[in-house]
Amino acid sequence: MSSNFDFCIRNMKFNFYVILLFSEVLIEISECITQEDIDKHLQLGKQYLANGHLGDALTQYHLAVEGDPNNYLTYFKRGTVYLALGKAKNALSDLDRVLEIKPDFTAARISRGNIHLKQAHFDLAQLDFYNVLKADPYNAEANSLIQKIDPVKERKRNAEFHYGRGDFTSAIHYISEVIEVCPWAPELYDFRSELYMMSGDEISAISDLKSAAKLQSDDTDGYYKLSQLLYKVGQATEALKSVRECLKLDPEHKDCFPFYKKVKKIEKLLVDAENAMESNDYTRCIEAANKILTNEKENPNIIFESKKLLCTCYSNDEQSSEAIKMCTEALNYNEDPNIYCDRAEAYLQAELYDDAIRDYRSALEINSHLDRAKEGLNKAEKRQKQAEQRDYYKILEVKRTASKKEIVKAYRKMAQKWHPDNYQNDEKMKKIAEKKFIDIAAAKEVLTDEEKRKQFDNGEDPLDPESGRGGMPNFHHFQSFHGSPFQFKFHFN
Repeated sequence: MSSNFDFCIRNMKFNFYVILLFSEVLIEISECITQEDIDKHLQLGKQYLANGHLGDALTQYHLAVEGDPNNYLTYFKRGTVYLALGKAKNALSDLDRVLEIKPDFTAARISRGNIHLKQAHFDLAQLDFYNVLKADPYNAEANSLIQKIDPVKERKRNAEFHYGRGDFTSAIHYISEVIEVCPWAPELYDFRSELYMMSGDEISAISDLKSAAKLQSDDTDGYYKLSQLLYKVGQATEALKSVRECLKLDPEHKDCFPFYKKVKKIEKLLVDAENAMESNDYTRCIEAANKILTNEKENPNIIFESKKLLCTCYSNDEQSSEAIKMCTEALNYNEDPNIYCDRAEAYLQAELYDDAIRDYRSALEINSHLDRAKEGLNKAEKRQKQAEQRDYYKILEVKRTASKKEIVKAYRKMAQKWHPDNYQNDEKMKKIAEKKFIDIAAAKEVLTDEEKRKQFDNGEDPLDPESGRGGMPNFHHFQSFHGSPFQFKFHFN
């Protein structure tokens, strides 16, 4: 027992000596920082500040403060840098220290009073300015600042009065005037965001909530409120960023954590759908957008975004009936001119030309400069006229999105079917086949030529003499169907 006790005593003595030695080392290091070093840090800090390198200036002032923790001017200079960086809390701490060391330092007291005023701490601001004027009644800056306090307090009371009466427009007017004088007061932005919400201006409310969040370092409830509002207006990605900020401060926040799981799922589906649409993978786009509708049944803006995606992807995938349905439902939420154009494309696919023309015109009524609608209207009107003439896609029985390889394959199949040699014993059918065969050849000529196909897709028949771009091919030599066992020959007139 005695030996254990002696061991403990020896161990304690050893630890004590180690601590003492470490303290002496620290003192020696501190004493190594000379006044010359401190002056050098201050000079560098001044140079960095003059050149706008605030971060570097702050580092130099940190070192100067560590070298001489009782120099009020060093604290004041560092506080000035903090202010330039928008770090009012740190600046206040340094100014408090300045006034502890030198209570009669007027510039520091005015600067601190100005911070209090910008934070809407009116009583503290007034006290600082009063103390300055007590010593120097004619101080112009202190007189100017103190005269702002009573009017701004009156405007704040007016804002609260109109808020209580439900006059949100007047309340916004008054509180905005207060914010001009007190731009560092997060509670004012919170108040105005509520007023904007009451007025139905959710975008302005979001802007104010963001401002309030930036001014506070630990506002979990503010981030949660902001993320909810962002999600409500359909900005899922921004909502996810905001709720993550909440979880950084409190990983198990009772509201933020479950909301995060919901938003993360919806945001992923929205991004998947948008990426699929951009890469022309319309099947994947449709699948992801439909999953959004399955998981979100209350938020109208998220539902709108998913229906808008379905409208576009169904239209591009040539599922015209589904596209028309989804575009119509999306338009019930928001009359977006691009949705009208998507539905018009779907109507064109379904050969409902009057409906397509009507939708393109509706898009132009909303945005008269929308090139997509102008070009679409021109195309729809030409297609309507073209419908009374030959449709080369119908002749070959292919989709408008068919590849050149598919077109050639369809041509061979149709030419084989309607080759006039098949109808040698039926004069009537032979004449029909001759006409069809001419149309089939014309369809191949147009649809396998990139420029002619583009003209046709824009509503012009490149083989129509009236279009001024050409006419039916006039074959002066005899033609025969390539690869056919038949040797029927005839002229294309």
